[in-house]
Amino acid sequence: MNAKASTTAQKLLNLYRQEHVIFGGWAAVNQVFVDEATPDVLHELRELPTGKNLIKHIENLRSGKTPMDSIERELLPYGGMMAETVATVPLTKSEWAELESGINSFTTDQDGLEKIQQLDVIKKFGDQWMVAIRAALSERPELLEKWALVTKTYRAYYLWKVASDMLNQPLSERARAQLQADMPEYETYLPMFGDAGVELLEKLRSFISTMTPDADTTDNQNSI
Repeated sequence: MNAKASTTAQKLLNLYRQEHVIFGGWAAVNQVFVDEATPDVLHELRELPTGKNLIKHIENLRSGKTPMDSIERELLPYGGMMAETVATVPLTKSEWAELESGINSFTTDQDGLEKIQQLDVIKKFGDQWMVAIRAALSERPELLEKWALVTKTYRAYYLWKVASDMLNQPLSERARAQLQADMPEYETYLPMFGDAGVELLEKLRSFISTMTPDADTTDNQNSI
């Protein structure tokens, strides 16, 4: 197994599955797919769940069959079920008014996130609220652009929490590989927190570099 190719393959698969919460959507992640899917990476993808769908999508991008800001419906992550689910739930006039007011008054901090997540129109969709609202706003480009800021802020705070928790517990070699695959996202979002974010990012990089190859083996031995 090519460790570097395996790590890159996992990163691409993460981007594929998480496109709905990544700032820029398909236009952003498709370029990464095209740039980083070397033959070795494609080989590793074949062994991963839904990896073959991603391979087909990359082939479509490279051939020009699929535009760089799109994906064929049958190749959507989760079979497109998330998009189909939210598309069947219309917003009422009062929900539109609540949503528009919430988006226009949104602030890029923890308080702003908490306020928008307390809106009835947001709570209506449970854990799929980001996907649902993005789908609902597909015909309101002026609001969709502002909604991208909400999504970006949410992702930044989520990654901040994950990174902070990670630094406070032992990290196995398997988790280290996952962290390496996710580093592009950390590098994108953590700087939003200024000096504190940059400092946390450096700690993550140091955390990776100080891991030893037999760490996972040691963890397993200690658990026996």
